[in-house]
Amino acid sequence: MNFRCDLVALSEVPVSKGARAMYATVTQPLTFEEFLAWDDGSGREFELLDGIPVPLSEPNANHEDLIERLCAYLENHCQENDLPYVSRQSKQVRLKTAPPEKEKSRKADIVIFARVEWQRMKTSSSSAAAYIPPPGIIEVVSNNWKDDYLTKLAEYVRVASRREDLGVLEYIIVDYAAFGGIRFIGSPKQPTITIYQLEDGEYLPPKVFRGQDRIDFRLFPNIPLTAEQIFAMSR
Repeated sequence: MNFRCDLVALSEVPVSKGARAMYATVTQPLTFEEFLAWDDGSGREFELLDGIPVPLSEPNANHEDLIERLCAYLENHCQENDLPYVSRQSKQVRLKTAPPEKEKSRKADIVIFARVEWQRMKTSSSSAAAYIPPPGIIEVVSNNWKDDYLTKLAEYVRVASRREDLGVLEYIIVDYAAFGGIRFIGSPKQPTITIYQLEDGEYLPPKVFRGQDRIDFRLFPNIPLTAEQIFAMSR
């Protein structure tokens, strides 16, 4: 795909994972497809905000270990139980926008793709990403916890007017270090997993899991995991 995308300036902005970084300003807003093909040469990771690439800070080691181990566990579980899903870490998710909004994306910690959609992408030379709402998204909470509990929740579960444009079926928040606010994880604060599930076009009240609670995943029924076992993947 040919397009012009010259860097022209940098300006300080708050970014995901609780850090401050720099906008990579471009000459004109990018579409999602253009963004996936874009590279500023810095080796940094980006999300798309109103057509503008915004750099992300690097996660800490505990955060990264939990993502890698949980993603591998879920992928093995899907293969062993012949479930119709594929688990992949650090994939771009195209967010819903409506004219005149510019396109946006999030780089989710773990994306649960439908297997048929992943197989379709394997026949294409385009970047592997969630071009359509995936069945599931998992975010591991960091210091910037409001992103996962508020901003991303609104983005991922956004429901459009047409039924085929519903948001993700399951949004899972893993707060392994009890970063979140008291209203989300209770007092005293403790590590918590919160799950939002879509049913008949509406999101149910969140399910909350702690300690030895067995996780009730809709996408992974009967999976033998407790909340504590998932938290331990960070250690």
